[in-house]
Amino acid sequence: MSHLTIVAHIVAQAEKVEQLKSVLHDLITPTLQEEGCITYDLHQDDDNPEHFMFYEIWASRELWQQHMSSEHISALSKVTEELIESITLHEMTRLS
Repeated sequence: MSHLTIVAHIVAQAEKVEQLKSVLHDLITPTLQEEGCITYDLHQDDDNPEHFMFYEIWASRELWQQHMSSEHISALSKVTEELIESITLHEMTRLS
């Protein structure tokens, strides 16, 4: 069974970049403690600070789905509604 790679692109509202950055950063520690989380890296675009990207590797899609319904992710949805312009999730499989 191959691991699941998630690439999540998150664009902040222009005036909310630092606030969103803080909220996203707060997800790292609890997520890394979750079963099946192998990698959970947050990035910010050097040319467009409103653009954040999570690069995640999960042991399985099922464990990633558990993460998506975890308490800290559910809480995030409520907090970030006013901070986020858009989110795009890509479920990917490593080929090499």
